[in-house]
Amino acid sequence: MIKKFKNQFGNQILFSKKEYLDRVNRVKRKMIEKNLELLLISSPSNQFYLTGYDGWSFYTPQMVVVELQEKQPYWIGRQMDSVGAKFTAFIDKDHIIPYPDTFVASQDKHPMHFLANFISNMKWHKKNIGVEMDDYYYTARWHNILTENLPEAKFFDAFLLVNWIRMIKSNQEIIYMKEAGKIANLAMKKSMEKADIGVRQSDVIAELYKITTGGTKKIGGTFTCKPPNAMVGKYCSAPHLSWTDKKLKKNEIFYIELGGAKHRYHVPLARCIYMGRAPKKIKKIANIICEGLNAILDSVMPGITGHELEKTWKKVISKYGLEKDSRIGYPVGIGYPPTWGELTTSFRNGDKNILKENMTFHCIPALWLKKYGIVISETFVVRKNGAERLTNYEQKLFDLEDFK
Repeated sequence: MIKKFKNQFGNQILFSKKEYLDRVNRVKRKMIEKNLELLLISSPSNQFYLTGYDGWSFYTPQMVVVELQEKQPYWIGRQMDSVGAKFTAFIDKDHIIPYPDTFVASQDKHPMHFLANFISNMKWHKKNIGVEMDDYYYTARWHNILTENLPEAKFFDAFLLVNWIRMIKSNQEIIYMKEAGKIANLAMKKSMEKADIGVRQSDVIAELYKITTGGTKKIGGTFTCKPPNAMVGKYCSAPHLSWTDKKLKKNEIFYIELGGAKHRYHVPLARCIYMGRAPKKIKKIANIICEGLNAILDSVMPGITGHELEKTWKKVISKYGLEKDSRIGYPVGIGYPPTWGELTTSFRNGDKNILKENMTFHCIPALWLKKYGIVISETFVVRKNGAERLTNYEQKLFDLEDFK
């Protein structure tokens, strides 16, 4: 059962104040370890993780600020979006700092000027400041403005500092991911039922979007942080293309990689359907992927590394003379555009990062060949006794007749 929590304004939030403060304190301990006194969080996913703030406002600059002596973080963003902070964030009113709309799309001043002034007024202008240097939302201009206007501060790269902490999920987070998994299951089922010879690819994806936004009868859906990957025929040999308005034809593969989302927590799922009866050669490739995927899942335990899981996969496919040179898995959870990945670690050769209990991963040991590709994936949570799947969709290459 999902618990309900409220913030200072009486608005329902996703986690208890205690859980949010525990997250902040874990970040502070890591800051101390890295000799940081102030942390500027530009990633919307990390802002959401530390405050609960959830709005489609990240197209204008916003920042979450963590200072070692302050119990709560500060949210700094556009004035009109400060209302959304009151609805979604756990933080108190005096930690929501809006900047005037005159800073938006201005040629004369920038929200980072406002942030620099805020830091100076708080007497934090001489501190060691961590910033997310390689984050999608921290631009070169942002950094230039901050360093020019805070000349006495020392800036350090704190990219992924919060991401690593996010990897171990709380029980409440896993509840949301299980709900996302149920949405992903239904979306895949309805998409494949819609697919047929003569049906436009775009109409299949419309059915997919209907489910991911509407959800199940009991669980409401929402938008995902990225569109599904959906390729047909020879385009299945490429992993990250999109659907078209062309009609599905007999004897071609339709590859769908989608995600279910609940409260920004994403659970990806990938399957393929053959528009007809798949040839034995293609069925064999699909069966090899399933064999390798389940060998990986059977090997998952706290303490194992991504390197060891990739080695398990390679051992299976090498029996059949196959090779794969890209990673076969990555951590997932909170997702804002452009990715649901946590960007920290991978299931690949040489990755010695250790899996821990309550981490969540998307394992996608696909094989993209010259003329086609087959993709069968699972999202799972690491449990004490192994991997717990967050979806339960049948693992195989589907034939069109499976849905007729």
